[in-house]
Amino acid sequence: MNTGELQELAQQLRVDSVRAADAAGSGHPTSSMSAADLMAVLLANHFRYAFDRPTHPAADRFVLSKGHASPLLYSMYKAAGAVDDDTLLTFRKLGSMLEGHPTPRRLPWVETATGSLGQGLPVGVGIALAGKRLDRTGYRVWVLCGDSELAEGSVWEAAEHAAYEHLDNLTAIVDVNRLGQRGPTRHGHDLDAYARRFAAFGWHTIEIDGHDVDAVDRAYGEALSTTGQPTVILARTLKGKGVASVQDREGLHGKPLPDADEAIAELGGRRDLRVRVQEPPAARMLHAVRTGHLDLPRWDAGDEVATRDAYGQALTALGTARGDIVALDGEVGDSTRAEFFAKEHPDRFFECYIAEQQMVANAVGFSARGWVPYASTFAAFFTRAYDFVRMASVSGAGINLVGSHAGVAIGQDGPSQMGLEDLAMMRAVHGSTVLYPCDANQTAHLVATMAGCDGIRYLRTSRGKGPVLYGPDEEFPVGGSKVLRSSAQDRMTIVAAGVTVHEALAAADALAGEGIAVRVVDLYSVKPADLPTLRKAAEDTGCLLTVEDHREEGGIGDAVLAAFLDGRPVPRLVRLAVRSMPGSASPEEQLHAAGIDAESIAASGRLLVEEAVVR
Repeated sequence: MNTGELQELAQQLRVDSVRAADAAGSGHPTSSMSAADLMAVLLANHFRYAFDRPTHPAADRFVLSKGHASPLLYSMYKAAGAVDDDTLLTFRKLGSMLEGHPTPRRLPWVETATGSLGQGLPVGVGIALAGKRLDRTGYRVWVLCGDSELAEGSVWEAAEHAAYEHLDNLTAIVDVNRLGQRGPTRHGHDLDAYARRFAAFGWHTIEIDGHDVDAVDRAYGEALSTTGQPTVILARTLKGKGVASVQDREGLHGKPLPDADEAIAELGGRRDLRVRVQEPPAARMLHAVRTGHLDLPRWDAGDEVATRDAYGQALTALGTARGDIVALDGEVGDSTRAEFFAKEHPDRFFECYIAEQQMVANAVGFSARGWVPYASTFAAFFTRAYDFVRMASVSGAGINLVGSHAGVAIGQDGPSQMGLEDLAMMRAVHGSTVLYPCDANQTAHLVATMAGCDGIRYLRTSRGKGPVLYGPDEEFPVGGSKVLRSSAQDRMTIVAAGVTVHEALAAADALAGEGIAVRVVDLYSVKPADLPTLRKAAEDTGCLLTVEDHREEGGIGDAVLAAFLDGRPVPRLVRLAVRSMPGSASPEEQLHAAGIDAESIAASGRLLVEEAVVR
């Protein structure tokens, strides 16, 4: 399109953004209006995409990091012929595909859910990284950011990572409109302030007037010709551009325009321009999923193996059998054992360094491109990236997260390194799968099973070695459990997972020596939990004792309690968990101090049985 046509298209995007928000009675039209020129030029002259084939392997990818500017995105879809005007005006209404913030669950053209600011660029980096090192089909990644979100630390994790990986297939477009939600942004219209920051991280920077369509067009051309580094285009814009009553004025964020009809008239009225988006170049298939025989590692009963070691070996085997498996790690691969995969499959291993938010964002980006990512770090450090995990669920992303060094059982390192909240936070994620194996063979099977699950999958591994309980051919379905001790004389049931399974078995043996028969359930699938087995145990034994190397809130005890929240009688339930703040001590001392070792379990079991007799 020429200059005049681009200006007209930008005005149409503004008008349609105003109309969509007015029809909804809510939304962010002024945030959309500031970036309309930027998006008109991109859509008409540079974006290579097939709306009828969004999975085209060579198609460019677009991420709206400032997700609240969704009226602009949907107006672009209308201009491209992907949605009609009637659909545009369903914006934010019940059942509409055009949600307040875009998600790939509803729209095939959306790469990732946005709206939690500071996440679009990190995920865009992940998509660009997949394009550079895995897909190699030549697509470009364009990310539209707002200036307010540049205050987020995750943006700068992304900036450093993109430059380190030389992602010259990535262009960030920053809509510097000066105004945030409650007032001016930190740097206002100081483009140089932003340019210095991006340049310091190794980006090619371009500063332009974001309402000069010719300058925008030239900037995109410069970005396309830049090699060896990512490009950021810093565009000075005005919020609410084109309507005098709202342009560059505070207090209008997230509100429809006061008089939509008057604003539309001031913008030149409705238009119905259609853009013929450039076709992507021909390309081979994105990637073939090479599958071969999966030869999982095997261990004999009684072997002493840490589940983190089993994870590394099983993931390596899975990577040999499947060509779509990729591994990411937060610079602790020697501890998580992701280094095993790195040595065997270096082309599919990604070191993310101590940047957990970017690590999860990379995983989401890889998932969007059809890869199956496994991202690992210490369980405690996923708390830093939890918003990315939450938003990955909103996206419907399929990612595998593996947290090592969980619980007080790690020993002397102390509480800063102990994952004690991870089960709770991962259980709270919509549609998540949460697994906590207790031995090597169980771990290996669950690592392989995770690859075929949907949504967010979390596996908790342990630092110390533990005895192998199960044979290598045992099966461990998601949603299952294993009953390790059982008899018709059982007087209580101990439910455990991970390291506490071994403590529970020792306690059961001690109680058996005193004539107290105890059932032991290995609840390796914490979510979904094996509700029938738990209910049968409650019915048979009358009381349940849960024991976990985790905080009391939200972990195994709550998972067990959920089996009885459908109106069934709640059995007597006692929960052993980590309630104090640990210090430094040996693993054995830590378990005892927390009251979750075999001695403590046996003591609680005796008390339960005595109370039952008294009753």
